[in-house]
Amino acid sequence: MRPLDDKDRQILDLLRADARLPLKTLAAKAGLARSTLRDRLSRLEADGIIRGYRADIVDDGTNVAAYLFIRLKATPAPGLIAFLKRMPEVRSCTSLTGDIDLLVELAAASTERVNALRDRISSHESVADLTTSIVLNRNI
Repeated sequence: MRPLDDKDRQILDLLRADARLPLKTLAAKAGLARSTLRDRLSRLEADGIIRGYRADIVDDGTNVAAYLFIRLKATPAPGLIAFLKRMPEVRSCTSLTGDIDLLVELAAASTERVNALRDRISSHESVADLTTSIVLNRNI
């Protein structure tokens, strides 16, 4: 992977602010030709810097958010990561240093669904221990 330059960082900042910007607008804001912008986006995607584009949907109050703190039997655990990627309720999965190996964020329709997902994930062969925390409020 090549190192990011200032223009790459500018593009990423613009996308963080609004991932739905049309290419023409994004190119203009970044001071690049559309073809150059497309090339840079392709490289950022190929390098895994941009992993996807998504809609950030406002929670209508029916979803339950939770965090799973997972300790693994051994690292890395690519099978578990692939397993988690197939679950639409998994919003993110982050590898950590320290006692906890993975932090998984869920958004499910109910606490019952969170519990079912927790049971499925905790029974995976790579998981040594799993602790769940339900989100009560998002303060920021």
